[in-house]
Amino acid sequence: MSTPLLISTWSFSLPIIEVEFPKLAAAGTALDVVERCARVAELDESIDSVGFGGLPDREGRCTFDAAVMTSPPESGAVCGIERHRHPVSVARLVMEQTEHSMLVGSLADDFADEHGLPSQTILSESAKLKWEAWKQTNTPPIPPPLLDDGTGELFGSHDTIGTLAIDAGGAMAGSCSSSGMAWKVPGRVGDSPIIGHGLYVDPLRGAATGTGHGELISGICGSFLIVELMGRGASPEDAIHDTLARLAECWPLKKEHQVAFVAITPEGKYAAGSLRPGFKYAVCDVNQQVVLDPTVVLHS
Repeated sequence: MSTPLLISTWSFSLPIIEVEFPKLAAAGTALDVVERCARVAELDESIDSVGFGGLPDREGRCTFDAAVMTSPPESGAVCGIERHRHPVSVARLVMEQTEHSMLVGSLADDFADEHGLPSQTILSESAKLKWEAWKQTNTPPIPPPLLDDGTGELFGSHDTIGTLAIDAGGAMAGSCSSSGMAWKVPGRVGDSPIIGHGLYVDPLRGAATGTGHGELISGICGSFLIVELMGRGASPEDAIHDTLARLAECWPLKKEHQVAFVAITPEGKYAAGSLRPGFKYAVCDVNQQVVLDPTVVLHS
């Protein structure tokens, strides 16, 4: 038997994983739990970068991206869907009901319809009002740096809920869900649904998920790189540090850039790190249910 572990990006996820952790500890599967965590966030209108509360692109259209993964052969993702409020569940259907890894756009919505998931309006009234207010300002669509004060409220936008779990049987799983960057160019897809970028799970080596500016994460295949480094013997903390250092080496960083990762080993060791201060993450295990600061902050 393994010691169950549930870990997720950002302080707003703590109430979500606190509810779901007992199910993980009571012989629930890691995959079921990480899917449910994402589904709760996807319905929470107060979270403006995931699901129904997510802010739209610069033309006022909302699109969702998500991924799930349990191992290199077992992953599923969707991006750019516009008619389903639970992209994480569509991603799981892709993994379990097809031989493919990703479906996109309206065809992914059609696939979800075929499997009985209801089409719904995905742009909330609150998100629409925020978009209309932004349009009136005529300001560039450059979001401020993300800041998490630990209360569950984020300042800034375009974060992701990424969740990793180990269940009592030792199985690992991860999920990732996002509505993407606020006021993005229509059609933009970030790191979240791309396997190896925003999420990677290898039961022999570990798991990682990322959040923040997706273009930076995608540029170095961030989550895969962390898991690969752990597989070569690095601790989660060192793997995250080296990945953030690689990112900083490759990109001319701007003041609004923020990237953060959480990572776990198959044995349940974990760590988190970010480019800058302002990131927090949530952990539930048999000893604690807590919001923590990252152990690595590359640029303080």
